[in-house]
Amino acid sequence: MKLNELRDNEGATKKRKRIGRGPGSGTGKTGGRGIKGQKSRSGVAINGYEGGQMPLYQRLPKRGFNKPNRKSYAVVNLGLIQKFIDAKKIDADQPITEDALIASGLVRRKLDGIRVLAKGDISAKVTLQVTGASKSAVQAVEKAGGSLAVTPAAAAE
Repeated sequence: MKLNELRDNEGATKKRKRIGRGPGSGTGKTGGRGIKGQKSRSGVAINGYEGGQMPLYQRLPKRGFNKPNRKSYAVVNLGLIQKFIDAKKIDADQPITEDALIASGLVRRKLDGIRVLAKGDISAKVTLQVTGASKSAVQAVEKAGGSLAVTPAAAAE
């Protein structure tokens, strides 16, 4: 076998259907779109439209309620905080505030505050000051000999 004899297996590739390329192609003239009407024109997208029938998304029951002014917190796990302390990106001797977490690159932006969750282990003795924390995260930090203070978000921000 030579390089110029290489071929795909039979049936492995299929020719592209070229629409609107003359009567001999089988999809010439109207290009498989039928005759006239909105759907034969270009630039038409009728998603979810069911032509007089009640659309599916309107027939299905709606449930629940989305609070328009709900708080959205940036989430940090204890395991990640420990990882950043080990990598010397966060100084464990100083109190770790939300601004320190952002400066280290652990959190991108504050949103409505930063909430600490208990995923992972923390062994460093740290003082955390954040907007929110889970009960298990508070216990884990105190077990490691540190403290976790939860301060409500400032109303001005």
